[in-house]
Order: sequence, then C-alpha cells, then structure tokens
Amino acid sequence: MAVEIPALIKPSRLRSRGGLLGECLAEFLGTFVLISFGCGVVAMAVAALPGSGRAATPTTIFLAAGDWLLITWGWALAVAFGVYVAGGVSGAHINPAVTLAMAVRRGFAWVKVVPYIISQVVGAFAGAALVYLVYHNAISAYDSASTAPKTNGHTLASFSIFATFPAPYFHGGVAGPLIDQIVGTAFLVMFVVAIIDLRNQAVKANLAPLIVGFIVAAIGMSYGANAGYAINPARDFGPRLFTWVAGWQSLAFPGSESGAFSAYWWIPIVGPLVGGVIGILIYDLFIGDVLLVRAELAEPREPGETTPVRTVDEDEG
Repeated sequence: MAVEIPALIKPSRLRSRGGLLGECLAEFLGTFVLISFGCGVVAMAVAALPGSGRAATPTTIFLAAGDWLLITWGWALAVAFGVYVAGGVSGAHINPAVTLAMAVRRGFAWVKVVPYIISQVVGAFAGAALVYLVYHNAISAYDSASTAPKTNGHTLASFSIFATFPAPYFHGGVAGPLIDQIVGTAFLVMFVVAIIDLRNQAVKANLAPLIVGFIVAAIGMSYGANAGYAINPARDFGPRLFTWVAGWQSLAFPGSESGAFSAYWWIPIVGPLVGGVIGILIYDLFIGDVLLVRAELAEPREPGETTPVRTVDEDEG
C-alpha cells in the first residue's frame, strides 16, 4: 500500500515579522495603546464629562486637584498597558527619547532608531485619530459652548486633549518649557533604566511596566503643569499632526496662540530627546558604572590567574 508523502510545509508568512518589522509593529501598537488611553482620559476630563452633564456646566473642567489626578493616573495606566503590549517584542520604548538614550548608552542598534521612531509617531497619530473618532461629538459640543478664543472653531482646551502647550506664566518664553521637558524626560529615562538594571534592585515578576506607569504618574504630579509633561516626542508630535489635519490649524503648527505662545511645536520634541540622553548619562555616572565595577570585581578569576598582591604602601595610600 502506497503511503502518501505530505507536501513540504511552507514557512508562515508571519516569519517576516520576526525581525525589525515585527519590532516596529510592536512599537506602533504599544504607542497606539498609549495615546488611545492617554489622550482618551484627557478627552474624558475636558469634553466628555462636562458635555455629558457630569460636571457643573458643559465647559467646567479642572475645579480641583482631583481633576489633575484623573489625568495623571490615566496616563500612568496608558503607559503601563502600552509597555505590557509591546514589551516582549520590541522592549516597548514607545518613546523616541527612550530609543535615542538606549542607542547612546545601551547598545541599541543605531540602524533601528529611525524605524522605531517612525513607528512610534505613526502609532501616536493613529491613537489620536481613534480618540477623535470616539469623542468628536463631545469635542464639538465643548468648542461650541465655550466662550474662549477659537481657531477655526476650536479652542485651546480641546486642543489640549491631543497635544501640549506652555502655562501662561511663561509669557511665551522658550527657556522655561524647554527646561521643563528636559528635566521631566531626564527623570523618566533615569528611572526606567534603574528599574530594568538587573545589577540594581530590578523589578521582578513582570511588574516593570506597572512601575513605569507609576514613574509617569509621579512626573505628572510633580512637573506636569508647566507644559503638560509630554516627555515623549511621539506622544506630542503624532497627535499634534493629527489635530493639524483635523482643523486646529495654527494651534497645532506652528503651535501658536495669539498673545500666549508661538512656534511651540519643536519644544516637546527637542526637550525630551536632550533630556533622555542626560537622564541615562546621569544614571550611569552615579549608579550604573559603580554597579558595573562592583560586578567586575565580584567575577570569579580564570584558572591559574592570581590575585594581585597589594603592598603596605598601597593599602595605606
């Protein structure tokens, strides 16, 4: 009896996603989740809760510190879930500042930097589009009811659902918001590399994404009001690009409001990129390099290698 030999099984087409393509898809989806829930919570606070009758008036927002806590914890969970989604494939940078810092000091391949950043920006754009799809009725109702100055029918408050801008006390100045973004992102990256450093007190049991979310919450509570704590170029640029397409015009690009601020769009990009590199350099200078030296001193010696003999003078010196 003849035995039928099965045809050679062809490799799955999904294998093409096993390398850089798969990592970029993960960065896209992780950033998409980040923005969908991050901008989503702001849409709730700014437009949906007031417009749905759950606030004092259709335009009442931020009456108390608790309103800001809603934003900070919403962004914290958004970051945590984004990292949980993408972490196993790409490392879940979901932030060009993290990608750049990892390339500068952690051996991340430079050839991957631009593809990662493009994926993050596109994911952020798509996340903003989803938020607008879900909340455009609430946003339109808020803008219609508001008596604030409008650009093409949109208010600065509704723009804040998607992208950031500086506080009025900067009087349109560049230095204050730029320093704010550098400082906030430096802390972000410093803390991230600390919790993933296995030589340090690394987080165990897959809790690292949750702790990263706590980091973002802490930065938002401590440094959020100055400039909206973008601390992520893709988080700001992707949604900003979407709002420009959707009709917010000059509020998005060049990022200007008459008498308040002008040409702001580049600050949430340059500030975080600089801050991320500073953060990882500071960590390595004060902590990372010390841990590396200690680890090297603790390594067992090769067979036959002797321990250097120290003299009395060396001990006393």
